[in-house]
Amino acid sequence: MRAARLISLVLLLQSRESMTAGELARRLEVSERTITRDMLALAEAGVPVYADRGRGGGYRLLEGYRTRLTGLGRAEAEALFLSGVPGPLRDMGLGDAALAARLKVSAALLPELRDASETAAQRFHLDAPAWFRVADRPPLLPELSQAVWGDRVATVRYRRGEQVVDRTLEPYGLVLKAGVWYAVGRTGDRFLVYRVDRFEGVRTGSERFVRDESFDLAAFWDERAEDFERSLLRTRATVRLTPAGLRALRHVADPVALPDALTSASAPDDQGRVTVTLPVESVEVAYSQLLRLGPEVEVLEPPELRALLADAALRMNRLYAPDPSQV
Repeated sequence: MRAARLISLVLLLQSRESMTAGELARRLEVSERTITRDMLALAEAGVPVYADRGRGGGYRLLEGYRTRLTGLGRAEAEALFLSGVPGPLRDMGLGDAALAARLKVSAALLPELRDASETAAQRFHLDAPAWFRVADRPPLLPELSQAVWGDRVATVRYRRGEQVVDRTLEPYGLVLKAGVWYAVGRTGDRFLVYRVDRFEGVRTGSERFVRDESFDLAAFWDERAEDFERSLLRTRATVRLTPAGLRALRHVADPVALPDALTSASAPDDQGRVTVTLPVESVEVAYSQLLRLGPEVEVLEPPELRALLADAALRMNRLYAPDPSQV
C-alpha cells in the first residue's frame, strides 16, 4: 500500500510544478504527517524531491526528473482520457488503479498536453446508471462531435415532434445516457439539451466560439436531465394492470414517468387490477413499451394505442392458436 502511494506521490509531482503537503494529503486521502514521512522516504531512496518553504512553497522534483511520452497529439491525448468510466471503476474497487494509470499518463505527457484530462471532461460526460446496453450511433454524431471538439459554431436542422427547426448552435458537449446520445449546446444566452438522433442536418464552418469557462457539463446534465426527459413525455396512456403487470411496469416505462404513474394508481378492482395514468413520449413509443407486458396490461386510452395493442394480440393469437378454426 505504501509503495503504491510513494509511486503516486512521484507521479503527482511530475505532473505539477509544485504541490503543498495539504494538497497531496487531500489527493491521496492521508494525513499531512504521512506525506512528510513519505517525502523523507523518497529522498532516502534517491528521488530528488525537495521542499520550498514559505508562501507559495511546496514539494517539487528536481527539474528534468521526469519521463515524457512523445508522439501524442492533443486529440489523441484527450481521447485517451475518455477510455475509462470513473463511476463504475470506483464501484468495482478499481478507483485507485485507474487514478494511478491517469497519473502515469499525465506525468509522461508533454507540458502543453497536461490539461488533456480537463479539456476532455469539459466536452464529454457519461451518465450510465442503468444496465449495459449497446448504444446506437446516430448518423450525424461524427459531424457534431467534430464541432464539439473544435469549438466550432454549427448550423443545425433539428426535429421537434412534427416540426423541423433551423438554428445556430454552439455545441458544448456530448452525453451518452443509457445508450442514447445527447448534445448540450448554447443558443443565445441559453444552454439546451438535444437528442442527437433527431438532428437532420449539421453543418460547421471556420467560425469558432469562445467557451464559458464556468460551464460544468456534468453539473449541468445532473440539473437538466430529469427536466429534459420529462419534457419528452407529451402523451398520457390510461392502462389497467394486473399485480404482475404493475410490478413489471418499472422495467418498461421511462424512469421519470414511473413515480407519476404509481401515484395515479387506483385501488384494485374486483379482478385485482389497478388503473394508472402513464406519461409516454408518443403512441408509437408506448406501443413498443406496453407490448412487452403482454396480457398483464389493458390499454383504455388513447383509442389509437388500444387499437394497436388489440391488433397485436389478434395477430399473436393467429400465430399460437392450436386450431386455426378456433381463431
